[in-house]
Amino acid sequence: MTTTQPQGVSGAGAGTAPPCWRPGPEPAVFGPAGITAYAGRVREPVHVVRGDAGYGLAVGGALGPGGGCPLVGTVPPVYPEWLGDRGFAEAHGTRFPYVAGEMAGGIATTRMVTALAGAGLLGFFGAAGLGPDRVARAVAELTRDLGDRPNWGVNLIHSPAEPRLEWQVADLLLRHGVRRVSASAYLDLTPAVVRCSAAGLRQDADGRVVRDTRLFAKVSRREVAERFMSPAPDALLDALVRDGALTAEQGRLARRVPVAEDVTVEADSGGHTDNRPLTVVLPELLALRDTLTARYGYGRPVRVGAAGGLGTPAAVAGAFALGAAYVTTGSVNQLAVESGLSADARELLAGAGVTDVAMAPAADMFEQGVRVQVVTRNTLFAARAGRLYDTYRRYRSLGDLPADLRQRLEREVFGAGLDEIWARTERFWQRRDPEQLARAARDPRHRMALVFRWYVGNASRWAIEGRVERRTDYQLWAGPALGAFNGWVRGSLLADPERCTVTQIALNLLEGAAVVTRAHQLRTFGVPVPDAALTFRPRQLA
Repeated sequence: MTTTQPQGVSGAGAGTAPPCWRPGPEPAVFGPAGITAYAGRVREPVHVVRGDAGYGLAVGGALGPGGGCPLVGTVPPVYPEWLGDRGFAEAHGTRFPYVAGEMAGGIATTRMVTALAGAGLLGFFGAAGLGPDRVARAVAELTRDLGDRPNWGVNLIHSPAEPRLEWQVADLLLRHGVRRVSASAYLDLTPAVVRCSAAGLRQDADGRVVRDTRLFAKVSRREVAERFMSPAPDALLDALVRDGALTAEQGRLARRVPVAEDVTVEADSGGHTDNRPLTVVLPELLALRDTLTARYGYGRPVRVGAAGGLGTPAAVAGAFALGAAYVTTGSVNQLAVESGLSADARELLAGAGVTDVAMAPAADMFEQGVRVQVVTRNTLFAARAGRLYDTYRRYRSLGDLPADLRQRLEREVFGAGLDEIWARTERFWQRRDPEQLARAARDPRHRMALVFRWYVGNASRWAIEGRVERRTDYQLWAGPALGAFNGWVRGSLLADPERCTVTQIALNLLEGAAVVTRAHQLRTFGVPVPDAALTFRPRQLA
């Protein structure tokens, strides 16, 4: 039998018998069920063959001239480890191109980070919103348990209202030798994040710049991405050298390398987000990376990863197909048994659908009007926090609030009088940053903002602690991907709160992404791959 092969598939030369596949123990398949089964065997090569029924698939057997089915082509194995950029695994000592992101308030726990590291994955401890003492304890625990392993790190969050805290956390991470730092929510470069990037820079015997500390940067805007993909500004480096935070050699070498060699494009995610689709923002920032690599002559290109909207295998496969070097998940990991979120809050998250999310004011950037994406199902946090921000915009002080509005806020939002809330707020900032109280004494509007931030900040803590009497105030960070994840895992082991581990989430997303990738490859050969081959049900993986 002869065949006309699809364009781009090489065949036999003129005058030679076309290559054929001869069956072994397993036959060639041409029907939907057989094609689905063979396509799912991603760790084996699969042969595309032609029969009377058209294109089909075969595994095993032997290849050679004559006999059997004409061979159209062979698709090699698709390992989850091979998705993305293999340079990522080499740089960070991982088995997979996968990161579990830093969920704030310690929701991404030390237990979670340790489990991920043991499975060949990379995880970041969620230090945002925690005081230096709590972060120091976490770092000590991770250092004790993981030592010099390269595949773990800690978050550094931009804190425009508390630059001293941001510097303290950065200093702590460097003093304790944390080798991977994930910078999130940055609108611009700060001395703290540039110091983390440049500290430990040195030159090897071949003159190449070597980094002891590797910075990851989460970005969603082109202008912010450009700052992290470029060398640090001279003015910031000069000031850090002058103040003794960097050596002159580190300052010199920092001018030759980007601030971050791993930049995570954050699309429509939980928490801080611009709600932009990954299919738009990732290609834009990949092109920007190429432009800046050429401009600055980097010896190593910046690796660009993808985050946001990654709650199913198809979404993960799509991110890799777009060119992501690695993927980062966040919201879905709150459902893991290792999550720092209370069981009560995890139960609420497990019931959320794709549309059960909204934007709400952020505690750390309340006065700037920055918002975060949160769950709305069975919680009124988004509406209540939004009411507080609207009030902050309309009035200049607590004293200006109409009596009826003040009473409604006390009754429906705070659950206590505003004077009592201010007393609690005052005690908190006396310990954390007394300068905030000094500013509040000068500026009544800032005092009002601190009172309103008491609610917004505590709403996430109530969810972490499982304060069931405040369940309707839980602040649960998530995007639409959480609902997609819940739909995907329904009825599987990952829907069981006791079996849903952070490593099983990761392994199933990656394995499923390999299955989806293989199915699409086979479609490009003209194989009639049914839709069933593009689905993957969660299962126990190792």
